[in-house]
Amino acid sequence: MSERKIAVVLFNLGGPDRMESVKPFLLNLFKDPAILRVPFFVRPLLARLIATLRVKAASENYAILGGKSPLLELTEEQGRALEARVPGIKTFVAMRYWHPFSLEAAKAVKAYDPDEILLLPLYPHYSTTTTGSSLTEWREMAAQVGLAKPTTTLCCYHSDSGFLAATTAIVRRSYEQARAELSPEIPLRVLFSAHGLPEIIIKKGDPYQFQMERTVAGVVRLLAMDGLDSILCYQSRATPQKWIGPSVEEEIERAVHDGVAVLVVPIAFVSEHSETLVELDVEYRELAHKEGIKGYFRAPTQNSDPAFIDALGELTEAALGRGPGLCSFVGGRTCPKPFGDCPHARAGAAPATSPVLTEVA
Repeated sequence: MSERKIAVVLFNLGGPDRMESVKPFLLNLFKDPAILRVPFFVRPLLARLIATLRVKAASENYAILGGKSPLLELTEEQGRALEARVPGIKTFVAMRYWHPFSLEAAKAVKAYDPDEILLLPLYPHYSTTTTGSSLTEWREMAAQVGLAKPTTTLCCYHSDSGFLAATTAIVRRSYEQARAELSPEIPLRVLFSAHGLPEIIIKKGDPYQFQMERTVAGVVRLLAMDGLDSILCYQSRATPQKWIGPSVEEEIERAVHDGVAVLVVPIAFVSEHSETLVELDVEYRELAHKEGIKGYFRAPTQNSDPAFIDALGELTEAALGRGPGLCSFVGGRTCPKPFGDCPHARAGAAPATSPVLTEVA
């Protein structure tokens, strides 16, 4: 691999780089047809309305973070760590809703003139609203700048053994630290918190919730703690629609009622950003203490944790070894038939069978 010139494009959400960027960032977010699923002629007006209504609260959140999102710097740090782990690669960052956009990244990759490209989402779980949207934007921008190189796309790694092991180690350390701070008689419940989605998106075939459940099942299996009290729940509801649940708020209230402390694990994110540093660390913490929680703890995200970077390195090497095209962490499709929005399903691949699902769980 070190003899080949390889560009690895890291995809993530992006975030405002200053307070003046908050509203245009929100506008870009809600103008995305994968996010706001309304007729195209309505979307621009509705996106502007929603962005205007949300800008005050969002600005207050970013003010807590010093006036900007830390996501770009953390992603660039992950890229440098991955370059050190995998000789012969150069990483580029493509954010979906704020700089550097895919157009900027595509221009930089073209100037680099690699032999091949790997598209590596920093979303372990595939969703049409995240990885799907980013890949669509990348294809359009690559075509616009005339970038045509052999390209491998890694769609997901929700049950990859290295990813699960790295995540489990973080959860275990956080659980032990929380347990050490609690009185022995106070039970501790683990809330695996993922970003929510409107229920209608899942019903239309998006595999996000299925893949999230596989990750949580894999982490719980590796923890191997007898009687572990845990549940998968969802945060960041943004529209009046019915969203998948239960919500983190509901689970905090249930924990208060049950007299247990909670360890919140941000299972869908691999970098700290506003939804962990503000929503989990400030808003939900305040709610929990206001309700009288026995204890509120939060596990960190992976960021540039060495075990996580090693897992990304192994995924990178395996994907490049498979050659150009679409692949998952096991090569082929991992989602069963009902999930028609799986990219492999759209490409006509056969659905995963029970033995495959058992193996990757």
